[in-house]
Amino acid sequence: MTLASGTRLGSYEILGALGAGGMGEVYRASDTKLKREVAIKVLPEAFARDQERMKRFEREAQVLASLNHPNIAAIYGIEEADGIRALVLELVEGPTLAERIASGPIPLEETLRIATQIAHGLEAAHEKAVIHRDLKPANVKLTKDGDVKILDFGLAKALEVESSPVEESNSPTLTRATQAGVLLGTAAYMSPEQAKGKSADRRADVWAFGVVLYEMLTARRAFDGEDVSETLAHVLTKEPDWSALPTGLPARVRGLLTRCLTKDPKKRLQAIGEARIAIENAIEGAPEAEAAGAGTAFAWWLVLAGATGLALGVGATLWALWTRPAPSPAPPMRLSARLGADTSLQTFGGGNPAVLSPDGALLAFVGQEAPAAPTQLYVRRLEKLEASPLSGTEGVRHPFFSPDGQWIAFFAEGKLKKVAVDGGATVTLCEARDDRGGTWAEDGTIVFTPFQMGVGLSRVSSAGGTPEILTSPDQEGVTHRWPQALPGGKGVLYTASATTTGTFEEASIVFQPLPRGPKKILLQGGYHGRYLPSGHIVYIHDGTLFAAPFDLDRLQVTGPPAPAVEGVESSSASGGAQFSYSDRGALAYVPRNLDADLSIHWMGGDGTMQPLRAVPGVYGNPRFSPDGRRLAMDILTGNERDVWVYEWERDRLSRLTFDPGEDSRPVWTSDGRRIAFASARAQKGTPNLYWQRADGTGDAERLTESERMQWAGSWHASGKFLAFTEFSPQTSSQDIWILPMEESDASKPGEPWVFLSTPFSETGPQFSPDGRWLAYHSNESGRFEVYVRPFPEPGGRWQVSTEGGLSSMWSRTRPELFYRALDLRIMVAPYTVDGDEFRAGNAARWSEARILANPRTVFYDLHPDGQRFAVIGALEAEEARQDHLVLVLNFFDYLRRIAPAQGSRSKGAP
Repeated sequence: MTLASGTRLGSYEILGALGAGGMGEVYRASDTKLKREVAIKVLPEAFARDQERMKRFEREAQVLASLNHPNIAAIYGIEEADGIRALVLELVEGPTLAERIASGPIPLEETLRIATQIAHGLEAAHEKAVIHRDLKPANVKLTKDGDVKILDFGLAKALEVESSPVEESNSPTLTRATQAGVLLGTAAYMSPEQAKGKSADRRADVWAFGVVLYEMLTARRAFDGEDVSETLAHVLTKEPDWSALPTGLPARVRGLLTRCLTKDPKKRLQAIGEARIAIENAIEGAPEAEAAGAGTAFAWWLVLAGATGLALGVGATLWALWTRPAPSPAPPMRLSARLGADTSLQTFGGGNPAVLSPDGALLAFVGQEAPAAPTQLYVRRLEKLEASPLSGTEGVRHPFFSPDGQWIAFFAEGKLKKVAVDGGATVTLCEARDDRGGTWAEDGTIVFTPFQMGVGLSRVSSAGGTPEILTSPDQEGVTHRWPQALPGGKGVLYTASATTTGTFEEASIVFQPLPRGPKKILLQGGYHGRYLPSGHIVYIHDGTLFAAPFDLDRLQVTGPPAPAVEGVESSSASGGAQFSYSDRGALAYVPRNLDADLSIHWMGGDGTMQPLRAVPGVYGNPRFSPDGRRLAMDILTGNERDVWVYEWERDRLSRLTFDPGEDSRPVWTSDGRRIAFASARAQKGTPNLYWQRADGTGDAERLTESERMQWAGSWHASGKFLAFTEFSPQTSSQDIWILPMEESDASKPGEPWVFLSTPFSETGPQFSPDGRWLAYHSNESGRFEVYVRPFPEPGGRWQVSTEGGLSSMWSRTRPELFYRALDLRIMVAPYTVDGDEFRAGNAARWSEARILANPRTVFYDLHPDGQRFAVIGALEAEEARQDHLVLVLNFFDYLRRIAPAQGSRSKGAP
């Protein structure tokens, strides 16, 4: 349908046509209400008539409208009038990038300026979990002021076809449904996974960015053919003509192109932010040919890493560049590097799974070759391509090096152990149950957190022996953890916080002199503090690594902290963080790989996913109502976390609680009329139990009053008991309690009583459908396993899982118990009941798909029909593997610039 000038569409008056494409006709229009000109994109008539597709589109458009960035053309809204459906878009004046390229190759300086702005826009959208999927020069506008605007952001997803195929045409943008998935985008700019009809993630945008960058430099397409089929074949099988790139192109830009255009998405550049940083470094003109310069190392890393799949240690030349200290301050270089073995990183308790030796020559990491295999310690010499497992280290946690780099200490099976870096027999040093990190001091002692009642830190000889207490908390409920021995034997840093707060975001970094002396608080408002030889203390706050200049002699912070690295994997619940450093100035860290905003899907036993709630959000702890028609969950909006109820058949989301703090972990009563939850509204930082009517009427009522943290677990089928978890500061563990409801008045709680209390942590209580049994998980064996006990009497217990298990759930339709294994897959165990005997059968994988995991959040729930799960942010099996680190070279020089003891700080980020 063509709209003539003067046609009215709601409050918009059409002024003239701007163009047309596969996603609709575009017109210039006047907004008669706000007195501005806009672009109107009229949706194809067949699309607008499909109510189901329009409903999906409107949900997606709401997300796209949330994007607010100077390099993204805004979506103002959706307009409907006289049977016409249209998008109202920001009107961007100026030529497209395709029109600019038509006049010939773009000079390098201008190319980098444009590419930087494109990367900025993509990065901002990716942070909100929005992917473009159809990036190409025709979708990039260049304004007269030199600004770049990306058009049609996310519309490929919003307008995608999910049911019947449509005829492929010659329009620039393809939309073709296939049995394998949906093929979207423009053939010449599609990533290989899109060309195969597979699902696309942000790495598809990274590929398209590389194609656009190549085209700006050469004025020719990286992949071209006589027709669509030939073009797609070239995308899948051929390499670009690298000889067409201009002579004198900086090595770092050439290397960036190879990383963006790597066909295997697992080996491709993983984040567009990395491309932005590389281009900004090129614009700054950092030297590339110094004899021992950082620029040379950076160029070699980009070129060699692209050719070897980002493997660590790509040869003797790279090894020399890695180990040779720079003679003068050099810019930081951030590199994504694979482990070099067919393993994935594994962590437990929030600690660091990968550590650099003091001289930077070795990387030790906790790895797992296969999902069912035990974790063990691997060592890799960085000049080599492969890592070697160390025997006798099964179940390893939280490794750390000796000062001379010849030994690695670690925790396993409730003990502190050590092993030589070249292998050999492991040596048990002492008992160390449920540790929270250790450090090897220069005097030959090891300081560690034993997680023992009334004890902060302990220390033991590195030759073994009986530990002695080093620190004791000043008050009940305070923990000391994640220690680091300072150079020169001065003392130990550690993180201290009250466990009742539930978070370490406001913890203290404390100094304890050796052998004895009064402690000193050095910093507050962060966790996992480390002193670096650059003269800084670094720590984590809100997922960002901060650095503060520090005088080691005076034990004093000498300047304000500065943010150094964002997106470091860390746990505010345990105070642990996953970063390490070498004395030569390198930083290694595990990047945070979970999007803050996630969608919710149905997951079947065959691993297939179907949308349940497509609008992304910070969702957690989903729980189905007894009738299965509603889903309660906690959602983070801004700084507030509240309980919401989602009627998934009607796509209706309603907020249930409105406290400015945190309301979380909802649990339905057996009749579905109320929802119990944890809230700290009455006492800051310490959640107790509340409940509220599920229809939103009435106020929240308090169920328990305690100075200890509590979380709801499960309601008994009779509605007379609520099983919950309570933190015990005496044992630094969690116990299972029962809250009875007065039989004379079922709406009033009675006096809580302890169901199960041991020196270990028992949590996640779940009543069976008939109320006879209570499932839970405990770490009494050294790792969490699922157990079942009879209710109400504790009686005996039966172990269900054998290789680790958490978050159990009973089926209501058949005798099955589900739980999450340590490899992030859902397991199902059949069971039988013979009188008072409970017998669990062998557990099997319910699905090959993996799900997210977090110490404080459950990301899935079983529907009452027992056939499907609601899963938040489901992971594909391969994508769930964390098999790479980020390395930052010249990190110490960078810290001295951004966080000097005196004077102003320079800008930038590694």
